[in-house]
Amino acid sequence: MKLFILSICFVVSFSPVNAQEKKTITHEDLWLMKRVGTPQLSPDGKWVVFNVTEPAYDEKEIVNDLWLVSADGNASPRRLTTSKSAESGYQWSPDGNYIAFIAKREGEETPQVYLLNVKEGGEAQKLTNISTGVGSLQWGSDTKPIPLEWSPDSKQILFASRVYPGAYTDSANKKIAEGKKKNKYKARVYTQFPIRRWDQWIDDKQAHLFVQRINSTTAKDIFSSVEISKSEGFDVINGSWAPDGKSIIFSATKESGVAAYQEPAVNLYKVSLDGGDAQQLTNDGASYTDPQFSEDGKYLFCMSSAINNQQVYNLEQLTRYDWPSLKNKTLLTKGMDRAINNYSLTSNTIFLSVEDSGNDKLYSLPVTGGVPKQLTKNSIGCFGNVATSGNGNVIVSTYESSTMPPEIVKITPAGDYVFVTSLNAEKLKALNINPAETVWFTSNRSKKIKSLLVKPAGFDSSKKYPLFVVIHGGPASSWKDNWSYRWNYQFLSAPGYILLLTDYTGSTGYGEKFSQDIKKDPFKGPADEINEAAADAIKRFAFIDGTKQVAGGASYGGHLSNWLQGTTSHYKALISHAGLVNSEAQWGTSDGIYHREVMGGGPPWEQSNTWKDQNPIRLAANFKTPVLVTVGELDYRVPMNNTLEYWSALKRMKVPSKLIIFQEANHWISKAEDSKFFYQELHDWLATYLNK
Repeated sequence: MKLFILSICFVVSFSPVNAQEKKTITHEDLWLMKRVGTPQLSPDGKWVVFNVTEPAYDEKEIVNDLWLVSADGNASPRRLTTSKSAESGYQWSPDGNYIAFIAKREGEETPQVYLLNVKEGGEAQKLTNISTGVGSLQWGSDTKPIPLEWSPDSKQILFASRVYPGAYTDSANKKIAEGKKKNKYKARVYTQFPIRRWDQWIDDKQAHLFVQRINSTTAKDIFSSVEISKSEGFDVINGSWAPDGKSIIFSATKESGVAAYQEPAVNLYKVSLDGGDAQQLTNDGASYTDPQFSEDGKYLFCMSSAINNQQVYNLEQLTRYDWPSLKNKTLLTKGMDRAINNYSLTSNTIFLSVEDSGNDKLYSLPVTGGVPKQLTKNSIGCFGNVATSGNGNVIVSTYESSTMPPEIVKITPAGDYVFVTSLNAEKLKALNINPAETVWFTSNRSKKIKSLLVKPAGFDSSKKYPLFVVIHGGPASSWKDNWSYRWNYQFLSAPGYILLLTDYTGSTGYGEKFSQDIKKDPFKGPADEINEAAADAIKRFAFIDGTKQVAGGASYGGHLSNWLQGTTSHYKALISHAGLVNSEAQWGTSDGIYHREVMGGGPPWEQSNTWKDQNPIRLAANFKTPVLVTVGELDYRVPMNNTLEYWSALKRMKVPSKLIIFQEANHWISKAEDSKFFYQELHDWLATYLNK
């Protein structure tokens, strides 16, 4: 009940008394919202550091700085940094004296580690000066940033850098880089798969972990004598300090090159700072990432998942080992059947952000094990990026919903929350926006399917509104009660559309069976459920005009939009961004192919029923619905060849259509002017066909 009261208080504080004074959201309103980053709590639990992006349409005017706020929320946040460059990877030192972060300051060619002395004040001082720069790790199909990790005594920092294989000193890396500049040819050479990730061609560098003392000017590559780092398939995922501060525990694979035909195993290793080869800690065919230690050093925690078990995706489990014996492996979240977003350790308790039926909720779990207990009772909004003080007395996280972007909140032991930041409060007060409503129905396959329904600004129940069926990507994701810039519910519905966002079979947050049931049925089953959900909503709500339906989505949502193009004609218009039209071509050109083989029941040349019967291009004779097709030219997840093939088929079939290629976009349209143009074209396209 307390949570409900607090939520109502929040809505009142963000909303004017007279709803008639509110205005419909514009792209400027949406895009210029301040964007609050991940909170990092000081060791004593008194302060929260976080980054804030202040967007602008001119990229030169974007501001991204670190901010500091009291964890009790009783004071206004204050800006810590004022440089032009963005800060990332920020971490408190265990003694609370410093904040370390990664930044690329003016005049620098690569990002470096900086130290901000919180105790004594003053400007941040550069710590590292490594030519290869400090930054993110590339692994599998994702690029994951590794946060800086302080040693337990606050005297050393662990960080990552991508270096040339066999080069274990900065001088050696500089020499190789200089030699490459002298090459007269321009060519990329590969012997392993993949060769691209998201929007980048993979180079010949590999990630290494480095350690540097805060009173030193030299970083040490801790892999200088680690044999697995010499293998071509070596990739580091993340790392952490052992409790004694004398060794590093890291997760890595030595077989990234097998990704074309199986999932590479990721294992935990231990390497001493004194040198020597790494000791392999796990080797049971599963994958292990994100190692962390309990405060007393008795337990090693990590995320683990089974691999190569013919599942369309892998559910990770929070796992515990006794340390240093590595005995008694325990899957602490085995019974949850839900995805874990992140976890934070205290001396006695583990706090987790967990995805559940379109909401991210916080759970607690004793370090010694037991049944996870739901802490927040939210049926609206999402709690993520949970962080805690060492004693567990202070818990903070981000909170967002369909009516507000993320802000930082403090969680009480009872699961209530209070806002620590409210950087967009004034702007939200002026907007006429409606919360997402939950709608359930039972499909023809007797499955309970959830949708979110969003009403437009100025909604009048006595009027009729067109229905915009929006399809999420993934498919291992879901429509959440959160704030998005890619498919913002409020702005999509602004022209006067009812949005219906359906979590079809394959979506996460509803149990593993529901998620995995999409195997060998990638398009037909989900599309049928999307259509059934729309029909149910039209029957249930008199304010929906069933004669005016449109549909669209991006990524997997684009795939399904293209499937609808070939299987139904009752939509007046479609939107397809980054969607495949030929699943066989997608298998051969994407940066990830093995899970597509699992989905299809074998490689394309074996021509299982899935490959033959569920491939949109084979239905091109049925294409007739007007469609807006968009793609990023730098998208290597769903490469542009699929869009061009779709375009050719549309033109061949004389389908009214428009193609927009965003030259500087990857899988997402992330630049301000590109986003504004995309939304404008989307709204114009739908209006054209809904008004006919």
